[in-house]
This record gives sequence, C-alpha cells and structure tokens, in this order.
Amino acid sequence: MSRVETTMMWAEKYRPMALDELVDQEEVRERLRMMLEHPDEMPHLLFAGPPGTGKTTVALIIARTLLGDYWRDYTLELNASDERGIDIVRERIKAFTRYVDMRSGIPFKIVILDEADEMTGDAQTALRRIMEESSRIARFILTANFSSNIIEPIQSRCAVFRFVRLGEKDVAGFMKRICDEEGCEYEEEALYLIYELSSGDMRRAINQLQATAVLGKVTVENVRNVFGVGKRSLVKDMVHAALKEEFNKARGTLLELIRVYGLSEKDIMKFIFEDVMAYKNLDHVEAARLLAEYDYRLSRGSNPEIQLAALLAELGALSRK
Repeated sequence: MSRVETTMMWAEKYRPMALDELVDQEEVRERLRMMLEHPDEMPHLLFAGPPGTGKTTVALIIARTLLGDYWRDYTLELNASDERGIDIVRERIKAFTRYVDMRSGIPFKIVILDEADEMTGDAQTALRRIMEESSRIARFILTANFSSNIIEPIQSRCAVFRFVRLGEKDVAGFMKRICDEEGCEYEEEALYLIYELSSGDMRRAINQLQATAVLGKVTVENVRNVFGVGKRSLVKDMVHAALKEEFNKARGTLLELIRVYGLSEKDIMKFIFEDVMAYKNLDHVEAARLLAEYDYRLSRGSNPEIQLAALLAELGALSRK
C-alpha cells in the first residue's frame, strides 16, 4: 500500500503505522504488544523520554490498532504545551469524555496529550479527576520529555514507558531508506552528521534531511548549510564579546543569528554551553547553573531574544567573579 502524496512532509509521510515499523524501542514494543492483546485491561499510559523518539507515533499506533476505522472519531489529540491551562481540561477534555456513543468493537475513547509535562499544576490536578471519573469509557495517553514534571497522582495512575534516545545506526539507516524511496542521492557521512546535529531526534533529523535534499544531493557541505553550522564561529565571537562585557556587540550578533540566519535558540544554547565550558578562567560550576536556569526558561516558552540577551549580560557579570 502506498503511503501518501509526495507533497507531504517526510516526517509524516514515513511515520510508522504499526509497532513492527517502529525504529528501536524494543522494550516499549514488547510491553505494548502484550498489553494490546487485552485492551479491556489497559491502564492509562505515560510515555516519557527525549524529543523525537517515537512517543506520539506510538500513541497514534495504539489508537489505530484499538479503534480501527473509527479511530479519528474516538480520539482526541491535544498538544498540552500549546493548550496547557485548566480551561482546556474542563472544556475540551471533559466534554470529550462525558458522552458514551460506543460502536461495535470500540473498547473506549482515547485522549492523547502531547507534552503533558508543560501543563500547569492546576490543569494537571483537574486532569487527574477526569481520568478517575472517565476510566470506564476513556483511556489517556500522556507524552512527556520530563516525567518528573507530571504530578505524582497522575503518574501513579499510569503505566510508565521510558523511551530512549535512538541509536546512530538506527536513525541513519532509516534516513537511507527514505533517500532510496525518494530517489535522493546522499553521502553516508552526511546522514551521520544529520544524526549528530539533531541529537538523536528522529523527527528533526528527517525534517533536516528533507530540507537538505531540496538543495540537490545530501552532502556534508549541504547539511552544514542547512543546520547553520557555518555560523558556529559567530556564536563563539558572541560569547567572547559577552565575557569581555561588550554587551551591545554580543547582543547585535545574537540578533543576527536569530533574525538573519534563523539559528534556533536550542542550537544557540548548545553552542554557548560548549564555548563557555571551554574558557579556563571561569567558574564552570556557576556557569553551568546559570545556563541551566536560562535553558529552563526557554523550555517554558519565554521570549528567546529577551532570555538569551539576559544570559549574555549575566555572562559578562560572571566573568568578573
């Protein structure tokens, strides 16, 4: 059976549709395979692990497997990082789980909450109550990058599955398969570079593979251009200026990296960390604490330009200590 038209994003076009198609995650596959044999006994599920390791994909596979042709009618999928407040829980989730209209063969409704660790504390508390009240007609599948941000009463009501970072050979092998399917020429070294720069995030790796393929052949040079690796030296110059307390110069470079070259805040933080830790005459313990604080702020959705500029200012103060 063909997948979908070629105009689709490759990350969606080649998303696994069955557990057997899943890359790596053997332990998760085996536990779920046994659980799906007895759907009436299936508890709520919590999938935890790094981004791009298959959590959402597996949640959708479960919905398709258990609900068959009606899976779209009986599945509510929400991204909790975008819809994280208590109103969403009370209005959309509670309304979805309130009514029973089961067709033959449908064991229950399914609610998929992506990035549930981004939900507010009040929203999680309200969600716990709904999970208890609707357990007869609904199952919840929560995904989280950090399960520690999920309140304990919810964790205790879920079977927890730990997703691990995907291996280099697995991701590169999957990208080779895509290239073969799409008739795209590639250098094997370029695929491994994509893996390295994507930090094992399969979704990001495939998106960058497609972006590189637009340039023609997937080569190391083209991968570097797509990822903005050529701008790596600009980050080093920015950090150097910040540590010399040349804030305006450092901030100017930051804005150039974000607005002109489109470098993501995630990559900028990664490069800043590498450069700061390379400085010998610096308190690395305090620097690590500082970087961790701003990394957390960015993960909570704070404005990247403001937070990174503030970080540069604090690096200047740190260099005086």
